[in-house]
Amino acid sequence: MTSRKGVIALMGSGELTGTMVEVHKGLLARLRPSQRAVFVDTPAGFQLNVDQLSQKAIVYFRDRIQQPMAVASFKSKSASTLLEAEHAYSILRDANFILIGPGSPTYAVRNWQQTPIPEMFVRCVEGGGCLVAASAAALTVGRYCLPVYEIYKVGEDLNWVEGLNTLGHFGFNLVVIPHWNNAEGGTHDTRFCYMGEPRFRKLKSLLPEHVSILGLDEHTACLIDLESEEAIVKGIGRVTLQRLGTEISFEKGESIPLDLLRGERTCKEWKSIASQALPVGHPSEAQNVSFWDRIHSIEAVFHASIEKDEPKAAGTALLELDRTIWQAHEDLESEEYISQAREILREMMVFLGSMLESSLRDEAASLNRLVAELLDFRERFRQQKKWQEADAVRESLRRANILVEDTKDGPRWHVGVRGLEGE
Repeated sequence: MTSRKGVIALMGSGELTGTMVEVHKGLLARLRPSQRAVFVDTPAGFQLNVDQLSQKAIVYFRDRIQQPMAVASFKSKSASTLLEAEHAYSILRDANFILIGPGSPTYAVRNWQQTPIPEMFVRCVEGGGCLVAASAAALTVGRYCLPVYEIYKVGEDLNWVEGLNTLGHFGFNLVVIPHWNNAEGGTHDTRFCYMGEPRFRKLKSLLPEHVSILGLDEHTACLIDLESEEAIVKGIGRVTLQRLGTEISFEKGESIPLDLLRGERTCKEWKSIASQALPVGHPSEAQNVSFWDRIHSIEAVFHASIEKDEPKAAGTALLELDRTIWQAHEDLESEEYISQAREILREMMVFLGSMLESSLRDEAASLNRLVAELLDFRERFRQQKKWQEADAVRESLRRANILVEDTKDGPRWHVGVRGLEGE
């Protein structure tokens, strides 16, 4: 008796947004009654906020998907202890729903190589489970991996690195490119995962002839169902398949025979790939920017403002998104699109609130430690009967709006305005 084959879900972006809620629910429904969902943090393992990203995934699945999620934490192959690595492996072995998302694809590949993790991804799918590779992680599962940050941010020469080739195990000779329709550049072309058309055309020339390219629009998923032998497009955009100078696109809800993805059949709808450069400065350019291009561009500005600690710019982005949504309503844009855009607005507001709350907690924790040290310093002065020095410490705290009260149980303090009491 053969076991049921699983699903490889590739997402162009938005894996933790409202547009993918029903996609995740549908994938998990296949696994009933024993869903065991796991988030892998490796792609963002080098980032200081990696644990916050993991927590975001946990909260998203708990609140939006109604599904508990564990974290297989493997931030770095070199920094993980043997015990930490074995713990991550144990969690992955037991999982039947694995989600991998944002970060650096080349960092992830480098840290997964020569570990059991790539084989665990394959075994999960072979056992009927689901592997969800989104955004940066989607780049890792093909035959070759695009070093996005190295080219886009650092300026390395155009090149490809070896991917995990998880797809190759199932007969797909593919390179996966998320953020296919990215519009964050505004005045410059950032389609094709930030590469832009001129660079991406050169990158394609560096690939072996028979390697196909699977492009995923943002907030769009391609669900490769190995049991039914077809893939289906979910989300709000398109999936584009390019091969030998031709391409074919599939809209939301359309299915793709897997033998087409494997290169085993042709299709009469293939079209020649013409030059796709953006007409920068063209008078009709603003009119040609789609609703979702504007939404994604504003979303990108918001997150960039958060990373740069620019709250005013983040607030402006929220207001601009709200204005864009109301304008879309006036322009009779699709109600479904407007509803999904409002969901993105809500998520941005929640994210901003959680960041502010975390910042306040961090500030309070730092203040607690600082005041405790100063009060300990003051207490030593008091024990030595150096009253003038002890009073000087107290006066310094008062000038900083931190008021000290001596009680029979020891000194207590609070912030003058907000009444933040130390422990």
